[in-house]
Amino acid sequence: MFKRILLPTDGSAASQRAVLAGVDLARETGAEVIGLTVVPPFHTLSVDPEMLETTPAHYEEHARQQAGRILAEVEQAARAAQVPYRIERANGDNPYEMIIKTARDTGCDLILMASHGRKGIKGLLLGSETQKVLVHSAIPVLVYR
Repeated sequence: MFKRILLPTDGSAASQRAVLAGVDLARETGAEVIGLTVVPPFHTLSVDPEMLETTPAHYEEHARQQAGRILAEVEQAARAAQVPYRIERANGDNPYEMIIKTARDTGCDLILMASHGRKGIKGLLLGSETQKVLVHSAIPVLVYR
């Protein structure tokens, strides 16, 4: 059925649940999982307080550590389920683009990701990376709620 499943995660509770569901699906179908987190590059002008109060080198070190913690959750889930896995970290301002690019570059035949459930005006204004992946990806996307 599926050979390689991309599991993008931002470390949120919703993403963690989607990772666990993705690992379970991979175990049942004999697929490999690829855990991915996307880190925004350092910007001099930003609304992110971490970027405003730090240097590029300090930000990069903090981002590397945070990505490591997030991806460790994928690694632990895959190991516990005895599912083959790889870990990827991407840098980019548009996570949905990096998710699709990583899925394409690594030969994934499914992207399984969380829906954060934003509704109404908040969902419209903030947008949704999941929605953007759904709209732009030629690779099938399974949204976990």
